[in-house]
Amino acid sequence: MSSILMLKVSGHDRKGLTAELTTTLAEFGVILLDMGQSVIHDQVSLGMLLQLPDGADTSGVLKEILFKAHELGIHARFTPVEEPAYTDWVGQQGKDRYVLTLLARRITAQQLARVSTVVSEQGLNIQDITRLTGRIPLDAPADTGKACIELTLRGQPSNADALRLAFLDISSQLDIDVAFQQDSVYRRNRRLVCFDMDSTLIETEVIDELARAAGVGDQVAAITERAMSGELDFQQSFRQRMALLKGLDESVLAGIAARLPITEGAERLIRTLRAYGFKTAILSGGFTYFGHYLQQRLGIDYVYANELEIADGRVTGEVKGAIVDGARKAELLRELAQREGIQLEQTIAVGDGANDLPMLSQAGLGIAFRAKPIVRESARHAISTLGLDAVLYLLGFRDQDIH
Repeated sequence: MSSILMLKVSGHDRKGLTAELTTTLAEFGVILLDMGQSVIHDQVSLGMLLQLPDGADTSGVLKEILFKAHELGIHARFTPVEEPAYTDWVGQQGKDRYVLTLLARRITAQQLARVSTVVSEQGLNIQDITRLTGRIPLDAPADTGKACIELTLRGQPSNADALRLAFLDISSQLDIDVAFQQDSVYRRNRRLVCFDMDSTLIETEVIDELARAAGVGDQVAAITERAMSGELDFQQSFRQRMALLKGLDESVLAGIAARLPITEGAERLIRTLRAYGFKTAILSGGFTYFGHYLQQRLGIDYVYANELEIADGRVTGEVKGAIVDGARKAELLRELAQREGIQLEQTIAVGDGANDLPMLSQAGLGIAFRAKPIVRESARHAISTLGLDAVLYLLGFRDQDIH
């Protein structure tokens, strides 16, 4: 009868370590049932689940591996695995698996302790932990770093609503973003990313910039704030703000466009998405003039927004056609998915305001980015601590994959 052994190796990492060990195992006809390795700094941790063939000299395998480990200057130990335990482990394949992504400028022991405690209390088990971001220099400024680790979990949460609320609480208290996703085939095959524009792709509300140029900044900003927080109907508030812009000289638009502050990480995100064949779109309650400017600058595929009506070189206070509000954004998301021949589960939507919630809820991955509290609490996922390129980590990208 064959034997199953778990071999655990640890110590100083060196080239050829795996080759040396497996060459020794090969002499006994050993079959590798599973294996995994991680290296932190210069220390390696390697695990191999081994099946020894019928009649194999088990003591000989143990002796030769221990000799080889001593020669390599590493530690090795064996643990026998009972066949029923192995069969039960194999039977867990295909069962629920989740990915938990932690995002912060720096990840602390306190943050991971709080998150992992919730995971354990919910009956989930951590199987793998992977760092997606690069190594952090000790002298890196605290407010510019990026730290992301991805945890693979097995099991089913005992209370999904309580789990989500617990992660929201941790995020607000400890300055960390926590994203919990089912590890489905769609997570690895997203194809379309739709962005809100104002306060998402750019760090301003264009209508507020126009209002300042028109001398009605405070009035419009107050209405904008109430609309984005969900206190006012978007269409009604939009018409109120537009009316205040009547008479603004068309010549100011180009200057505002040239000064638009691009959100941290936006260029890196769009560049990487384009390199991997993603389609991108701006779905905005803002204006096409500025959407097309960003389209040219960033390389966006589609732009849908409101078209300012201009007569005799001045803004009329009206827009051409229907207003792009929350319902229209969700409709456009569905239309673009159909045009690209993909499932809604393969789409991503990113926005910050209440009028983005319909498209965030429709998309396979909806992300509230630096959003108002009401939006962050309503969306399934939120990013508040890092730049826009943090979206890539939710897709499983590592820093070395990012352009």
